[in-house]
Amino acid sequence: MSANAEGKKSFDIEKWGAPVDLLVLLIIASIVGWPYFLRPQNLINVMRQASYTGIIALSMTFVIISGGIDLSVGSMACFSASIGVIGMNWLINRGVEEFYAMVVSGIVVTVIVGGFCGSLNGLLITKSKIVPFIVTLGTMSIFRYLSLMMANAGEFASQSQMYSRFGMSNIFSLSISGMPLALPTPVFTLLLLAAILSFLLNGTRYGRYLCAVGSNARVAEYSAIRVGSVRFWAYVVNGLCVGAAACLLAARFNTVSTPNFGLFFEMDAIASVIIGGTVMSGGRGTVWGTVIGCFMLQIIQNMLNMADLSPHLQGVVRGIVIIVSVFIQKQRQ
Repeated sequence: MSANAEGKKSFDIEKWGAPVDLLVLLIIASIVGWPYFLRPQNLINVMRQASYTGIIALSMTFVIISGGIDLSVGSMACFSASIGVIGMNWLINRGVEEFYAMVVSGIVVTVIVGGFCGSLNGLLITKSKIVPFIVTLGTMSIFRYLSLMMANAGEFASQSQMYSRFGMSNIFSLSISGMPLALPTPVFTLLLLAAILSFLLNGTRYGRYLCAVGSNARVAEYSAIRVGSVRFWAYVVNGLCVGAAACLLAARFNTVSTPNFGLFFEMDAIASVIIGGTVMSGGRGTVWGTVIGCFMLQIIQNMLNMADLSPHLQGVVRGIVIIVSVFIQKQRQ
C-alpha cells in the first residue's frame, strides 16, 4: 500500500470513527433497552442529561488541544452557580420581580464568575509556569471549599420558581401523531456553542494557533505565536462554558447543593473529549467529535440503567471506556 493510500485511510478513520462508534452504540442500546430506549421522551432525556457536561466538554476540548488540562471544572461550576443564585436572591430581596431581570441576572452573574475562575486558572498557568494539572488540582479544592464555606456545607435555593421554569424550558415543543418532540434549552445551548467553537477552532487564526501551541509550544513560540496568550484564552473560554452549564443545571433544580453540585464533571468532560477523538497530548481535536462523545457516555449510562445494573458498576464501565478509547487513539496514531 502506498504512503498516500495509508494517509487517506488514517484520515478516514479519524474523521468517521466517532460517528460510526455512536451508530454501533445506538444499535446495541436499542437491543438492550427495547422498546423503551427508542421512545422520543427517553431520547430527549438522554440529550438533556448529556448537555450539561457536554457544554463543559466543548471548552475542555480547547484546553486539551492547547496541551493543558482542567480538573477544577466541577468545583468551578458549583462556585459560579452558588454566586449566581446568591445574586439573583439579592435582586429578589430588593423588590425585583420581573422574569427576564431575574433569569438574565442569574445567567450573567454565573457566566461572569465562571469566566473569572477560568481566567484565574489561565493566569496561574501562564504567568507562574506551574503545570496545569497542579494548578487546577489546587483550584478544584479552593472553589469547592469556598462554596461549602458560604453555604455552611448546605445548599443555595433560588427564591423564584421562574428560574426553575427556565431550566426546564424547551426551545420548541410539538406533537406529531401523538409523538412528543421537543428541543430542551440545554441541548440547544450545547449545539449552538458547538457550532460557535467549531468555527473558532477550524475557521480562525486563533484556532490554528491553538493547534500549533498544543503540537509544539517551543516551535510555536519561534513562529512568533504568543503561547501564553493562546493558552490563557483557552482557559477563559473554558470558564465561560462552565458558567453556562452551571446556570442551566442550577436552574433545572432551582437549587445548588454545594457538596454534590458538579461532582465528577471533570471526569465526564475529559472522557467525552477523549472518546470524541481529541488527542490527549494536544495539537489536534474536534468539537463535534466531543459532542458525539458526550452523547455516547450518556447512552451508555442510560443503557446500563435499563439493564438494571448497579450505579457503581456504571462508574467501572465509564473508566473502562476511557482506557479503551485512549488505547484505540494510540493505535490510530
